[in-house]
Amino acid sequence: MSTTVRDTALFGFVALLLIGTGIFQGWNSALLILNMGLISAIMALGVNLQWGFAGLFNIGVMGFVALGGLAAVLISMPPTPGAWAAGGAWRIILGLLLGAATVIAAVMVRKQLQGRARGLATLTILIAGFFLYRAVFDGGVIFVEAIDPASAGNIGGLNFGGAENYRDWGWLTLISWPVGGLLAAGAAWIIGKTALGLRSDYLAIATLGIAEIIIAILKNEDWLARGVKNTIGLPRPVPYEVELQNDAGFVERAASLGLDPVTASTLYTKMAYAVLFTLVLLVLLWLAQKALSSPWGRMMRAIRDNEVAAEAMGKDVKGRHLQIFILGSAICGIAGAMMTTLDGQLTPTSYQPLRFTFLVWVMVIVGGSGNNFGAVLGGMLIWWLWIQVEPLGLSLMNLLSSGLEDGSSLKERMIESAAHMRLLTMGLLMLLVLRFSPRGLIPER
Repeated sequence: MSTTVRDTALFGFVALLLIGTGIFQGWNSALLILNMGLISAIMALGVNLQWGFAGLFNIGVMGFVALGGLAAVLISMPPTPGAWAAGGAWRIILGLLLGAATVIAAVMVRKQLQGRARGLATLTILIAGFFLYRAVFDGGVIFVEAIDPASAGNIGGLNFGGAENYRDWGWLTLISWPVGGLLAAGAAWIIGKTALGLRSDYLAIATLGIAEIIIAILKNEDWLARGVKNTIGLPRPVPYEVELQNDAGFVERAASLGLDPVTASTLYTKMAYAVLFTLVLLVLLWLAQKALSSPWGRMMRAIRDNEVAAEAMGKDVKGRHLQIFILGSAICGIAGAMMTTLDGQLTPTSYQPLRFTFLVWVMVIVGGSGNNFGAVLGGMLIWWLWIQVEPLGLSLMNLLSSGLEDGSSLKERMIESAAHMRLLTMGLLMLLVLRFSPRGLIPER
């Protein structure tokens, strides 16, 4: 069997899984799995750029995904009434600028001075800048968080459609996707400048810690996105179900297909999301393939395989690592903005770096590290398994224990064990793939 036929058959198998889900569990469930599978494929594509192209071990994926979600809030939500007019938001921005200026000034002084004067001047700038930053920043935070904390308490976003009509500006949500990529790329630049000189295992620890810091900021800084109180009601780039159900033309078309308006409207919105997500995935996949086959892509793989030899030939290894780290993180940021758009809310507590970063890495390894199509396949397949394994495991345990008496300890234990089927299946799948296809289902060419 040729590789093309085999790869096509693997994608066809995933398509059959989704079709089977639609037939046996309902098309709403199938489309929801498809949409999250497409977003997962984009995350896996970003990680594959970093690991498959350059060998960078980044386990801080959820931090960049969370920054993408934050961008969706900052772009698509309306500004909080009073936060800007009374100067609270401006004080926050000024405070942040003062903090950044303090760091930049300290770096510049360290470059200009020598000896004990350099240390003394740097310490003086940092201490004075810190107190100035806190004096300006804290006053703005206190003011903003006091504005209707039950429903606001944050600066809001850039949607100027008004508190009543901001949902009509759903197209702004599409703009938040590339903005999420830019926000994640900016954070990746800062992280990369400080952490990419570390050895791979230390880089993994550093990126995990930084992801935890990012998520901790989202949880605790209420002025930014309401923290653990969550931001809900984000506008959508697709029609709302209620609007479709009140559209006489849509109701008539749904009736002609034998569907009730509620079901038809839900399917329509999920299909619209699927089209948007597919377009984004195809564009990113095309760009990643172009990069892979370009001289730049061949150079990245040469650096990955032997950094010493590549550096001896005059390649800027650290600079190229920074490039690919920024690009992969930007893709994860785009995926994070898309996920928050699909959910319609930002929930910082849902970003669990260890759990979901592990899942994205399973997608890349099972699909095929170094192969963009393998990453996409792994994202779609692993997400389907992640959703379906637990209910399927419960059904299996009910079947196997059907001959046992009700209330028996063995039967109860078997049914309770279904809750652990997800992690068991992921581990078993990893073992099987690494044993029989160690380079993944669609290996690097």
